[in-house]
Amino acid sequence: MTYDRLVCANCAAPVSEGRCRVCRANRERLQQESQWGALSPAALVTLLIVLIAAFALLAHQTV
Repeated sequence: MTYDRLVCANCAAPVSEGRCRVCRANRERLQQESQWGALSPAALVTLLIVLIAAFALLAHQTV
């Protein structure tokens, strides 16, 4: 879930605006937790392909 759609229970404003201290604290917490969520699906697929290729090369060298 992204914080741009959340509404603060303290001030009834969008959390993304950060009007009160509760909004700002939750916005900071959500930004820190979503570091892996910032990667695009294409980047994740590319990373997976690179890892599979690396394991295949290691398996081929040990044979």
